Amino acid sequence: MKTPQTKVKKKVNPVAKGFATATKIVSPITPKASAKALERKNIRAALVSFASLVGCPVKNEDGSVIGKLVDVVVQNGNETYPAVSGLIVRVGQSKAYIDGARITKLSPKEIVLQAKSINLGDFQRRPGESLLDADVLDHQIVDVNGLRVVRTSDLYLAPLDKEIRLVGVDVSFRSFVRRIFPGTFGRKPGVDQVIDWASVASLADDGGVVRTTATREALSKLRPADIADIIEDLEGREQSALIELLDPDLAADALEEMEDDELQGLLRGISDERAAELLSHMEPDESAEVLRDLDEEHSESILAQMAPAMAKQLRRLVEFDETHAGGIMTTHILIVKESDTVSDALKLLVEHRERDISDGVTVVDSKGKLLDHIQIIELIAAKPSEKLESLVAAPFPTAVGIETPLEEVIEEFSSNRGSSVIVVDEKGKPVGRILADDIIDAMVPAESSGFAQGSGALS
Repeated sequence: MKTPQTKVKKKVNPVAKGFATATKIVSPITPKASAKALERKNIRAALVSFASLVGCPVKNEDGSVIGKLVDVVVQNGNETYPAVSGLIVRVGQSKAYIDGARITKLSPKEIVLQAKSINLGDFQRRPGESLLDADVLDHQIVDVNGLRVVRTSDLYLAPLDKEIRLVGVDVSFRSFVRRIFPGTFGRKPGVDQVIDWASVASLADDGGVVRTTATREALSKLRPADIADIIEDLEGREQSALIELLDPDLAADALEEMEDDELQGLLRGISDERAAELLSHMEPDESAEVLRDLDEEHSESILAQMAPAMAKQLRRLVEFDETHAGGIMTTHILIVKESDTVSDALKLLVEHRERDISDGVTVVDSKGKLLDHIQIIELIAAKPSEKLESLVAAPFPTAVGIETPLEEVIEEFSSNRGSSVIVVDEKGKPVGRILADDIIDAMVPAESSGFAQGSGALS
């Protein structure tokens, strides 16, 4: 049986050929073929420590030294394991860029290149590029599987899919010490605490972030509460980077789980535009609470970046006192007319199914005044062509005014045992709802003001 070297002798990419000289050659594996590259023994056997490469000589095939390695460039994209696209090499006083395809040997002691002329112009970062030393090494990252924030001690490269790729990250103290004190623990990388790159969210500074589709997918599987904990463990730049990486809806859900102080600090570290986007995806009452805690100038700067209708809604909510019904209500409420049909109501519920607020519809008369709140189960049981007015019947929903004090809202909620309380304006028109979690959230800070937490009763 022919060896892998024999097989690829005529067609091998120089990148893969180089590893055959420095390490045991491995069979090409596409990122899609293996969810976790480090689960394969041959990949682990071929790992090369990035930290050991920094500062090592870069040579031509004739042995002449070109310069010393400064950094490695990887290309961000849709692949799980970012490919090495080039090297940054110090040549005299310049930092030259060398195409990664020219690598014929890669080892902790040297990097050998195909003999070609070198452009000695200073390296200029291009869009979509990240630098392993400048952007990733010694930075905080998220171990998605372990639900923890860690700091990178080393990074590991390996031949994968006929290219050199970033496949793992070492977070061990042992690797950190080996870097600080060369020769300690030997130069061979230990893999006891190496995390597969497929499980990593790298959060570099503004210079470049290693972002892959796999990162986004991994983060999307986490609970908002877990993401909130991770965000709170991160430092400023990495914290902002994670927020930028998340889907707006998921980010908004995570922000709702954060402690107030942490959330305020985070919003100060991101752009007003991004803050506006996130607050627009949060429940209006939650967004209003956040805006109340910001200074007026910052709050207005964020509101200025929102759609006019959303900004108007939140400005109104912010003005309400948190000790009154208007200050804790959500304006996510589905209002239908009594003349509408059951089919109309169900269609509206389907259109707003992404909102976790729709247990039914609120019915109003021809003047917009509150009549009833009809549950989904009642709608499903009724004929699609039936008018909603025929479903209006006791028991009717509990309604409170915008200025109703919190203690009265709690009493009403407790005595009526409904799933929500409808908030109406001075004309009896519904403007919002107060849900059970709104009541609980309001009672926690009110504990010191004389409320018995969890009971709904005054002490």
